[in-house]
Amino acid sequence: MTARRAATSSRSQATRFSSTFQQQATSSQRNKALVATTAGLVAVFAALQQQESNKTQNFWKSAKTAVKETEQKFGTYWPRNIMILFGPPGAGKGTHGPKVEELLGIPALSTGDMLRAAVSAGTEVGKKAKAVMNAGGLVSDDIVVGIIRDRIKEDDCKHGFILDGFPRTLAQTKALDKMLAEEGACVTKVVELEVPDSVLEERITGRWIHKSSGRSYHVKYAPPKSMKKSADGKPVAESMKDDATGEPLMQRKDDTAQALTKRLASYHNETVPILKHYTPNGIVKSVNANQGMDGVWGEVLLALKRGAK
Repeated sequence: MTARRAATSSRSQATRFSSTFQQQATSSQRNKALVATTAGLVAVFAALQQQESNKTQNFWKSAKTAVKETEQKFGTYWPRNIMILFGPPGAGKGTHGPKVEELLGIPALSTGDMLRAAVSAGTEVGKKAKAVMNAGGLVSDDIVVGIIRDRIKEDDCKHGFILDGFPRTLAQTKALDKMLAEEGACVTKVVELEVPDSVLEERITGRWIHKSSGRSYHVKYAPPKSMKKSADGKPVAESMKDDATGEPLMQRKDDTAQALTKRLASYHNETVPILKHYTPNGIVKSVNANQGMDGVWGEVLLALKRGAK
């Protein structure tokens, strides 16, 4: 009897041990399966993310390629946007010119800057200009046109450019037209900022310039944030600083009432014939610049539009 009880107890313990072992084994297998399933899901999710990332990258690569191809076609086959901005001293060319440049995405070319760059780079035309300047002479129109010809071959000019400070005479205008025609281009827009002479003196004498950037300020209409006035109401020169850089501002030597009289006479005598030269082409647009800056800019935008009248 005692032997049978002991055998029964041993079998019972063995059964329980076996059951417990099976449960543990099953639990362990489940845990392994769960871990494997989780790892698999993570891998699948990561793969899907990578796939979407690749699609996004490929999309942007395709988009950039399409944009580049369109730009190349535009630069190769479509007409360049070549613009001249005219206006008497103080009309607002320094204020609105950079905004046009930013809007159209084309550079404004200053003949003075181009001349200095050509001389510094030692180009063939630059060497000729340097020789003339060293001899104390004035750089000829042919040399200036040659410098413009070299400059507009650079990549940033393939869609167009804005001419600043040139042409100033009818002879220069005709030389420019000839050079552009040889390049398969022509002036496409001439915008004139109109301001009565009587208004310009206050604008000119109150103007201050940041030399390196060309940013323009005015003691009345657009003062720098740093400006302080003396007891007599005039700006303190030492307080006139550029808003962006904090560098000192300057006044041009010819921004005086006396110099303005001569500059206006030169402008009217030399610029009006240029406007008449381009008028038959239907590309000359006049803007009333004797109003608030927002009003002037609104008219400039209208003048720039295709088919503007």
